[in-house]
Amino acid sequence: MQLRRALITATATALLLSMQTTNVTAEEIELQQFTSKEFTYSTIDEESLTSSKLFRFSSGLTFEYPDAVRGIYVTGHSAGGDRFSKLVDLIDSTDLNAMVIDVKDDFGNLTYIPKEDSALAQYNIGQPLVKDMRSVLETMEEKQIYPIARVVVFKDTELAERKPEWSFQEGSTVWKNRRGEAFVNPFMKEVWDYNVQIAIEAAKLGFKEIQFDYVRFPEGFENRSDTLKYSQGDYSEATVDEVQKRVSAVTDFVAYAREQLEPYDVEVSVDIFGYSATLPEAPGIGQNFSKISSNVDVISSMIYPSHWTSYFGIAKPDLEPYRLVQEYAKVENATLKKLGDKAPTSRPWLQDFTASYLGAGNYKVYGKKEVEDQIRALNEAGITEYLLWNAGNSYTQNVDYTP
Repeated sequence: MQLRRALITATATALLLSMQTTNVTAEEIELQQFTSKEFTYSTIDEESLTSSKLFRFSSGLTFEYPDAVRGIYVTGHSAGGDRFSKLVDLIDSTDLNAMVIDVKDDFGNLTYIPKEDSALAQYNIGQPLVKDMRSVLETMEEKQIYPIARVVVFKDTELAERKPEWSFQEGSTVWKNRRGEAFVNPFMKEVWDYNVQIAIEAAKLGFKEIQFDYVRFPEGFENRSDTLKYSQGDYSEATVDEVQKRVSAVTDFVAYAREQLEPYDVEVSVDIFGYSATLPEAPGIGQNFSKISSNVDVISSMIYPSHWTSYFGIAKPDLEPYRLVQEYAKVENATLKKLGDKAPTSRPWLQDFTASYLGAGNYKVYGKKEVEDQIRALNEAGITEYLLWNAGNSYTQNVDYTP
């Protein structure tokens, strides 16, 4: 509707300019019966409107989508520190071509301080990890490294403590999990808009894709949903069970965010638990793989072998990275095939770290072979895109990223 109003305004402006350039006296203008004139407009097809480049925001930076995204995770500390140049060199010297950079981190902080005229400045959540995010993106443009902004959504201790009414409360305090992390409430539209606002600023900075993470309720929420205090907002009147309310809230946020980001010419992706693809839906956390996938451009399942219990008939998945990824890919391919034209690009997260916390006999040291085995398993299943996760951004050397 705003775009249509813009067209009407532009037409009226053109009419006024035309009048000004014609030899018409003030008296003649006064004689015209403007009150009797009828102004009409034709409805413009929505698809034509949103696809038109005239109505797309441009950051001024140009990035080409790679033949297939092969990326790495980059923290705010790395993006704003000495490690950034080393990671650029890694990508520059290999078949890697993308970075997923923290914009809003796991605690709810921005990894940079927004400018004073930014709508985000009022929240005072900026941290000076990246001194100049635009400069980082300009370097990436020069190297043609595809930039993806990671925005952690509902795990947000910062916002929960500032706005307890937007979170889950236990008694008179904000509920936190065993790691001391708080979540904000996916039922609340105010939380949606807060995160979409952050995503829009990332797009304006020059990121070409927004990757939403922690798009879910807290783990095990079904076991405490009756004891915590929180609002269900518009979903309180829904005539479905509690599981479907949670699924609807999470799915609706994704659809809403994608709609709001459409004018900014960015791809939208979501990180999702790997096991969600193997179930009709994950009832506690509200993730339905098919419904979320139908509303994004890219779906990124986190399929780190270390994160699975005995699954697919594999007793200790971390010891068999090739087989774990192979078996997962079969399930995901079958699920996405059912979505037809609505199926997004699959771009799973792979493991480039050693999960020693699993204990002796349950893990192996991950190196060149283990990383390549995961990539090879994806490729053999027809999945050519992937992302590598290492929390400290210390990636294995000499890996063949297109084995």
